[in-house]
Parts: sequence; C-alpha cells; structure tokens
Amino acid sequence: MQLYFTDFFGIPEDVLDQYGAFNVSLIADLPLFIDPFLLFNSDKPEYHGLHDDIIRYLRFLRLKSEQREISTALMKAWYCFGEVKQNWLGFCESGNTGRGLGVGFARALDANLVHVFQNFGQEQITRGSHLEKLCLIKSGVGRDMISDFTTNLIKDYLLAYTATFAAEHLSEDLVRTVSAPRAYFSYETERWMPKPYVLPFCGDDFVLLTPKDILTKDETWINHNDMFNSFEDIPNAVDNDQLRAEINNYFYSMIPRDREWTTEEYDRAVASTVLKYPQLIDYYIKLKEDRGDEAVASSSAKVRQSDLLYVKQFGSLACLLQQETAFYRVAGDTEEETRQKIGFFKDVIENKGGHRIFYDAQGEPVRRERDVHILFRLVWHGTPSDVSREVDDGRGAADFKISRGAADKTLVEFKLATNTQLKRNLKRQQDIYKKASDAKVGFKVIIFFSDHELLRVHGILRELKMENDRYVVLVDARSDNKPSASKA
Repeated sequence: MQLYFTDFFGIPEDVLDQYGAFNVSLIADLPLFIDPFLLFNSDKPEYHGLHDDIIRYLRFLRLKSEQREISTALMKAWYCFGEVKQNWLGFCESGNTGRGLGVGFARALDANLVHVFQNFGQEQITRGSHLEKLCLIKSGVGRDMISDFTTNLIKDYLLAYTATFAAEHLSEDLVRTVSAPRAYFSYETERWMPKPYVLPFCGDDFVLLTPKDILTKDETWINHNDMFNSFEDIPNAVDNDQLRAEINNYFYSMIPRDREWTTEEYDRAVASTVLKYPQLIDYYIKLKEDRGDEAVASSSAKVRQSDLLYVKQFGSLACLLQQETAFYRVAGDTEEETRQKIGFFKDVIENKGGHRIFYDAQGEPVRRERDVHILFRLVWHGTPSDVSREVDDGRGAADFKISRGAADKTLVEFKLATNTQLKRNLKRQQDIYKKASDAKVGFKVIIFFSDHELLRVHGILRELKMENDRYVVLVDARSDNKPSASKA
C-alpha cells in the first residue's frame, strides 16, 4: 500500500533517514512544522544563513512600511503566500491544501512590524532577531502562520534540498523539471521569482522533502502561551534592580491579593505589563535563547515520536487493514461503506494488535483525537467516496463527511471516552451536523483505554437510552486485555 514518500518512490526508509528528511505521507498532512528557532540555534552554517535571509526580508518589509502606506497590490505581492502544500506538513488533516497566508495575515504582520519590532535589527538584550516575536503579544499572527511564513521564505532551500535527493536516488521517470513559483525574492526587482528544479513528481504535483532537524510539533520554541505561563520568571532576568521592582509591582497590582486569581485576570495582567514594559518580550526571548539546547532536544524527541506514530505504527495498521481483503472493497452506499470501514478498524484495534498505535514507548496511552482523525483518514485511501475533514456546514464542524454526490452523505464523529463533553456531544452534536449537512446518518465512534472509561461510557449511554444505538460504536483500545505481540 502506498501511503508515504518512500512507498510512492520506491526508496528504502533508511536511505531517506540517512539523508535527514522526514518520510511524509502523500495521503494526508502530518502535524509537524518548521520552527524558525531551530534555524537560529543550529550549528549548521546553511541554517544560520536561512535565518538571516528571513530577518533580511522582514527588514525589507519594515522599511517599506515605514516609508509609506503599502498599497493593497503590494501587500498581496509581499505579504500574502499560499501554503507550501507540497511538503505535506502542517495542520490540514484531509489532503494537503491549507488556507495559506491571506490579507488578514498581511495586515497583522504589517502592523506588528512597526509596533512590536521597534528595535528590530538593533536588539541589545537578545543575541538576534526573531520572527516569532510577531505572535507574542499582538493578535492575528499565530503558530500556523509563523510556520507557513517561514516555509515560504526558505522555499528555495527546500526545493534545492529535494532536488539534490532526487538527483542522487530517483530514476528519471519519477521526476520532472518544474518551474516553482515564488521560489526566491529578488531585491533588485523587489519581486518574488520562479526558478526551475528537477523534483519528485506524484499525481499532478511535485513533492518537497523537509529536514527532520528543523521540524517540531505542537508549538514553536518561542510562543505566546509559554511566555504567559512563565511570565513571573521573566522579570528575574532583568539586570536593573529598580526596573525589575517596578515591573513586579505593576504586575502584582493588576491581580487580586485577597483570593485566587482567575486565568483571565492573570492573562490581562501579563498583557498589560508587557504593553507597559515591552522590553520584557526581549528578556523572554533571551531566556529561550539561553535554553536553545532544550529546544533542539525537545523537537528531536517530538519528531522521533511522530515518526514512530504517524509513519511506522500507522503504516503497520494500514498493512493490517490491507490483509482484511474486504476492507478496501466498496459495497453499498456511504452508510454501508462507512459501517464496514469502522467495523474493520475496530476489529484491527481490538483483535490484531492495532491498539499499539495509541501507546507511547513507555506503554502509556496517547489520548489525542487528532491522531485518531489522521489515522482514520489514511485508511480511506483508495475509496471512490469523497472524504472531507472538519466540514463546517453552518452549525459546527463534523470530524468526517463521507459523500458520493449530494444525495448520499454519512457523517462520522470520533470521541475519546475521557472527553468531558461526551454526554452533551452524544445528545446533540450529530443531529445538528446531520441537519446542517443533509446527511442521512451519523456514526459516533468512542475510543476507551481502561475499564473505568468503559464504565463511564456505558453510564452515559444508559442515561441517554442509547445502549442499543446501531450508530454508536465503541472501540476497545485497552492494552491489558489483548494477545501478546507474538500471538497478535
């Protein structure tokens, strides 16, 4: 079964691993992304050069913004980028087409360059400039935007990196010469320019490889949530005793002293303090720079875990499903096909060792609905039905919509047994989705990892009188009641 880059191009996994690239799925995006801090902190000269290129482009934009108001046309040309979908990484779990960076991002970035980067390029506290500074305080620029922007700004490097691998390891029938749009920026003409490369080609598009050592998962090393959560440690890094005392006094004057403060009160106090003392942003970044080795170790561990989960374990499950020859046959309408898919999925998890994909190296369950979604999308590979993720038809988003035309639609909603909103979701969610999508039926798939979780689910189903609902499917992912690996 062809799921990953190595499958489609007939490359041994160890060859790609030795080259340093992540083995992406060409069926669905995997939730990894490029962290610009890993470029900054690397000991590789080429990565330092890439980070310098990013900062140079931001300086160019800041200069233009200071000189005059940028027209809408130039805003689109300089700030707006489509998602680099060919790297098959990011936050889109269905296919690889994301939203990209539109006018909203452009305006937020333009405003932040002036207001947040007041000392940009002339930092006195940090060792360097950082793109991530844009998302620390001002709204409108988030983790996914930082990642997309970074990927676009180093696109030429990724294209050349992939072309080098293709030249060394792929036959001529697997590559094409492609004129990649917006490959590099010409400061002479002030335009993004195309450039030709010989690249791996699959279906109707080229494929990009990404080095594993610049990838991470969950959050960039420098991020808004981390700064807020660790804010009380930041003033301690301020050298000036008087300034440090003023900052602490201002911050603690903003939160209640006679009771436990709420999260909202704490966040407001942090935001207000940072606005009054913006140098705190640089002190936070300096703390993160000083712990750069932790960023490398943390990201490396996350990438290894992702390779284990999304490539090796998911791939093994897909092979198990393929052994069930009926799994990839199409029968009946979308309701029947979906019922079969869920049924075989359940059988492999419960009886053929597939439950292992939900456990980490220490044998602890990894309870993430997102992982279940990616896995379920992978096992629909080859279906004639349209499989859409996070479909919002006006009244909320369903996990999956399976359709064959307007008259044949089936929804699937996944829930973990530990979900605190499980009862409410079971009671209301699917009926709303079905009405909004004009779907005939909706399946509810609940995954549990312990006896306690199973008892909780049974209690909720009894209360809702749904114990015998044929559209509610329980999947037993417990590890203590399964056959050993030698017998699975």
